[in-house]
Amino acid sequence: MARGLVLEGADRADSPYAWWRLALSMTFATIGGVGLWSVVIALPTVEAAFGVDRGGASLPYMATMAGFAVGGVLMGRIADRHGIQRPLMIAGIMLGIGYFAASQAQSIWQFIAAQALIIGMLGSSATFGPLVADITFWFRRRRGLAVAIVASGNYLAGTVWPPVLSWAMAEFGWREAHMMVGAVCLVTMLPLSLLMRRRAPLDADDLQANAAKGGAGPVARPEQAGLSPRALQILLVAAGLSCCIAMSMPQVHIVAYCADLGYGAARGAEMLSLMLGFGVVSRLISGLIADRIGGLGTLLLGSTLQCLALMFYLPFDGLASLYLVSALFGLSQGGIVPSYALIVRDYFRPSEAGTRVSLVLMATVVGMAIGGWMSGEIHDLTGSYQVAFLNGILFNLVNMSLALWLLLNRRRSGPVTAESPAG
Repeated sequence: MARGLVLEGADRADSPYAWWRLALSMTFATIGGVGLWSVVIALPTVEAAFGVDRGGASLPYMATMAGFAVGGVLMGRIADRHGIQRPLMIAGIMLGIGYFAASQAQSIWQFIAAQALIIGMLGSSATFGPLVADITFWFRRRRGLAVAIVASGNYLAGTVWPPVLSWAMAEFGWREAHMMVGAVCLVTMLPLSLLMRRRAPLDADDLQANAAKGGAGPVARPEQAGLSPRALQILLVAAGLSCCIAMSMPQVHIVAYCADLGYGAARGAEMLSLMLGFGVVSRLISGLIADRIGGLGTLLLGSTLQCLALMFYLPFDGLASLYLVSALFGLSQGGIVPSYALIVRDYFRPSEAGTRVSLVLMATVVGMAIGGWMSGEIHDLTGSYQVAFLNGILFNLVNMSLALWLLLNRRRSGPVTAESPAG
């Protein structure tokens, strides 16, 4: 088992090698994260190419995210057994195959199959949840920052890839652009995966299931919130689902929204890039904050700010104001998803981290998938995105309520000692 190693010296948590591995992990997340964003940039093109409405054009995104969610758990289990290198090698190969298959699609259903089964499930999924779970074993003192950096790779992908893909589709066509993406993934990810051979360490201190977290504060148990471990897992899944249904509205539909307003898809791609670029800044800042106040407090802070940013989309639809609101949205919500990995490490045994982190992050991905599809359907029913923004705000309030309830119950219970058994 990958988690059965107790390593010393250079291979211990917080070592110089850990920082080198962190940089590699972020690189993989940035390259492999293209699978989540290429389908967003291609949404208006797919709508025209296959003759479908906005809801139908949103289906490839929903299917990709669903495949990504299932694949995250699958790849996480492979990583637990064999280390992270094997899932990353599989991802590089599958992304190359998947983008070639997508470029040859002759119907919307063929395009959906390539996106969901090959690109999402067997490709990009390995470069998010499994990488985040893996890096938690390489850091103790700066775990919040490390998790934020790896998770930022997903947003860096959303910053780098949209303008590149928008340009490539305009210059060469969407089919040729997809083939280029597959080639880039194949020739970069396979060689880099050879550098990820070392297995994740278990620090000697980490082997004490719920011992102190290396300076980040007291460890909690599921029972502290009056919940069983299973109930707490379900609550975290519900929180992840609701926050990302809200988060998906601007991220998935900003390109199409700008096209509807007459600003053009290219402007929307620039806003998405801006949004996700500021999301990287937000994630890094949130990682530093999480090392001080913990994952749960960081989740509540990010969720509250995201809700406020969503509200600004309702009255402002001018070109300049949309650029500004998109930047604010990115600054608000970047730290939300990484917080769940830290909460899992706060509340559960280290030996359960891989499975439980993957399950919660799977819920966030499913939330993005459902929210992206839901917003498209609401647009088709109402003829605008105003109700879709209101729908996102409603789900955001659900997430805030769950995070606040858990935080208040934890504070009432007080800290748990190192001798307390795990839930």
